[in-house]
Amino acid sequence: MYRRTLASLERYAARSYSRRFCHSPPPNLLRNVAIVAHVDHGKTTLVDQLLKQGGLLSKEAASGNARVMDSNNLEQERGITILSKCTSIDYGDIKINIIDTPGHQDFGGEVERILSMVDSVCLLTDVGEGPKPQTKFILEKVLERGFTPLLVLNKVDRAEDRIEDCQMEIMELLEKLGADMDTIDDCLENCIYASAKNGWAIANTDDQRIDMIPLLDRIVQKIHPRKSLRVNLKCYVIY
Repeated sequence: MYRRTLASLERYAARSYSRRFCHSPPPNLLRNVAIVAHVDHGKTTLVDQLLKQGGLLSKEAASGNARVMDSNNLEQERGITILSKCTSIDYGDIKINIIDTPGHQDFGGEVERILSMVDSVCLLTDVGEGPKPQTKFILEKVLERGFTPLLVLNKVDRAEDRIEDCQMEIMELLEKLGADMDTIDDCLENCIYASAKNGWAIANTDDQRIDMIPLLDRIVQKIHPRKSLRVNLKCYVIY
């Protein structure tokens, strides 16, 4: 009897805590965004840096390639993301739910499932390699859902001379997949340049390379909550 009573009290306390502290913010103050890319283009490292910017990860952990979202033993062993996971940061008054997704083409179905839960995506591309097979698969699904992806060119510090070429390759891919010119122009005009490993993102190539704020600003400005989406991802959030 004592154990049953204690268990009941624990469940009541958990429900009360959830109602008090895990309330849903108004839709205009919420952004649900997935970070998508081909394998090894820097998604999980980028998420580490966004967590650091949000005050949830130390500078040392972010610099040491913590890969905190790869919590599965198999993911840690193989060094790739297998399961999608969500975390959350507060940026001013905005709550940004960020989903780290697999990049390997064998787990494309997992990425496709996640697209039904978000407002839009950040398409991360290694500027040196350009768009790869998983990039094409993701872009096709993204366009089918009517999203305009927020393009992030990563590892810019390694191949700055490849920026324009990479943008042209992505533009050609968008055209092949049937994107209209407004979508292509919006994608390229709002492109963000980044080095996830070094912890910075910039809106223009000659800007100071300090932190991830330009990327967070662009997420807030360009990704808007969908009226048809009433999903609050708080139950998936990892703190």
